[in-house]
Amino acid sequence: MFHDKIESGSPMSKIQRGIALVTGASSGIGLVTAQALRRDGYRVFGTSRKPMPDTADGITMLICDVTNDAAVESVVDEVLRRAGRVDVLVNNAGIGLLGGAEESTTEQAKAVFDVNVFGTIRMTNAVLPVMRRQRRGRIINLSSILGLIPAPYNALYASTKHAIEGYSESLDHEVRTQGTRIVLVEPGVTRTSFEENITRPDRPLGIYDTVRAGAERLMREIVAKGDAPEVVAEAVVRAANAASPKRRYTAGKAARQVRFIRRFLPEAFVDKNLRKFNRLPD
Repeated sequence: MFHDKIESGSPMSKIQRGIALVTGASSGIGLVTAQALRRDGYRVFGTSRKPMPDTADGITMLICDVTNDAAVESVVDEVLRRAGRVDVLVNNAGIGLLGGAEESTTEQAKAVFDVNVFGTIRMTNAVLPVMRRQRRGRIINLSSILGLIPAPYNALYASTKHAIEGYSESLDHEVRTQGTRIVLVEPGVTRTSFEENITRPDRPLGIYDTVRAGAERLMREIVAKGDAPEVVAEAVVRAANAASPKRRYTAGKAARQVRFIRRFLPEAFVDKNLRKFNRLPD
């Protein structure tokens, strides 16, 4: 990636990596990732849906709703006005949804896809012309292990991550000759605020009450034991800096295990163990 020497005495790395834009950087994985990129020598712009002050460690915060075309174009224009280029885009903004798939209306399903999938597409479309002019750039899309495996009671969220996997892998082949690479980072379960990142179904059905409550308890348990956000941030930094990036970077031991299981073990074995893990009857 782009790098050059910066002025002596900087508290950051002595290498100026370039300009990074991180969506959903107000908290959790997004904030920690923005901080990690900043420490590594990037000038970092982060986005949030509501106004936020710049961080003490030098991350410039901008307002952006990734579901709004004009807001996306505006934030990219503002980064270009201030910095002149975009070397790395990290598409991190996303929302979760826990419940039976049929418990969500089509409108709720559309809302989840609008953030997780179309938000990524909007941001990507906005920076691709910039990176094409520069003849270099790196777009890092946050996927999930739920983009690799079935996810009972997370069907709509998992669907968005499956979509991101297919979109990213396909797009990388389209733009590689233009100097831009598209890379996936696949976290496992990460210790972030459960309540801030999960949405409940908008038409709950009584038949799912008991099992939905069990799924929520399980989610809380595994989130509490999950990887620190720094594990994901480290994977993003590796993906940003690799001269010849891999297509996928798994973040954490659990993510590596799931990827191996999905790729190499028989489907019946995966199915049985998935139900066991989710405490579902055979």
